[in-house]
Amino acid sequence: MSYSFFMPTVNLMGAGCVKEVGNRARTLGAKKALIVTDKDLSKLGLADMIAGLLKEADVKSVIFDGAIPNPTDLNVADGEKIYKENKCDIIVSLGGGSSHDCAKGIGLVIGNGGNIRDFAGVDKSSKPMPPMVAVNTTSGTASEITRFCIITNTDTKVKMAIVDWRVTPQVSINDPEIMAKMPRGLTAATGMDALTHAVEAYVSTIATPVTDACALKAIELISKYLRSAVAYGDNMEARDAMTYAQLLAGMAFNNASLGYVHAMAHQLGGFYDLPHGVCNAILLPHVQRFNLISNPQRFVDMAKAMGEKVDHLSVREGAEKALTAIQQLSADIAIPAGLTQLNVEEKDFEVMAKNAMVDACSFTNPVTAKLEDVINMFKSAM
Repeated sequence: MSYSFFMPTVNLMGAGCVKEVGNRARTLGAKKALIVTDKDLSKLGLADMIAGLLKEADVKSVIFDGAIPNPTDLNVADGEKIYKENKCDIIVSLGGGSSHDCAKGIGLVIGNGGNIRDFAGVDKSSKPMPPMVAVNTTSGTASEITRFCIITNTDTKVKMAIVDWRVTPQVSINDPEIMAKMPRGLTAATGMDALTHAVEAYVSTIATPVTDACALKAIELISKYLRSAVAYGDNMEARDAMTYAQLLAGMAFNNASLGYVHAMAHQLGGFYDLPHGVCNAILLPHVQRFNLISNPQRFVDMAKAMGEKVDHLSVREGAEKALTAIQQLSADIAIPAGLTQLNVEEKDFEVMAKNAMVDACSFTNPVTAKLEDVINMFKSAM
């Protein structure tokens, strides 16, 4: 069986690398950029900063700050309109996963026509989207390097998983100096999102030695540095390490895909408009307990990467250490203990479980779940 490895052509990392955004856009032939971001980053002046850096490289720009935490098909339509009205020729996304996903959705529709709903699933596009430079501000989603795009259908309240190699940006920029401005709660949630990416990629049915190496190193770095990044936002060693960790986790899941944690979290986000990283963190140990039977040794590997001592334990005991360590990390950084604290209601479990089972992320989960299994995983996470 053959495998593919997807990655942006250029990936810039390290303090101060955001200053390259203008030059990189220019090398892609840009004359006018649509900057896709959210209102908070716009108010902080980061969007104007990016516009200034583009201007220095003789690239004009217009700012669309309509990306919301769980971007919708309506956000994509609004951004598409502004892109066309201003005759833009490149997209620069600024933010975390929401901004990047919204930008990808805009690009897909600009390049292919139709409605963003037409692209739910795997590789549904037939034409390239405009060039895209992704400037990342969080250490979690890795959307700046991936072929994944998650957009909420406002009619069904379902998060559509769009997996398409054509939405991979040409350039990603990860500057830890920008990430130092992240609030504590966002740092925690996005960090657990990155951990979930690494864990799900490592137990995926299509994992490879390349994705395994990325996933285990990401787990190691997150376990070592996330607490510090949350507690001391200006700790640049921790911020830099988390930048690399989320990038490695993104490299892993971009190619090995994910599993039921993300498939189920997408439903929580669509139904309740909840923070994606928090949903992942709550679901992660419960879904992985369901998956543990698939390959307990893989969980032992993850326990070791998280710093747990397993040398004198049985494989099953070592595997359990991984689940315990995940829950302890969540607790240490003040992630809610269960879905009850997020006002999730059991009456929605069946429809959310049905939707999760057809989510593209579910296809590579290591254990095939029945409807009652998914419902029970939701219940156990309450």
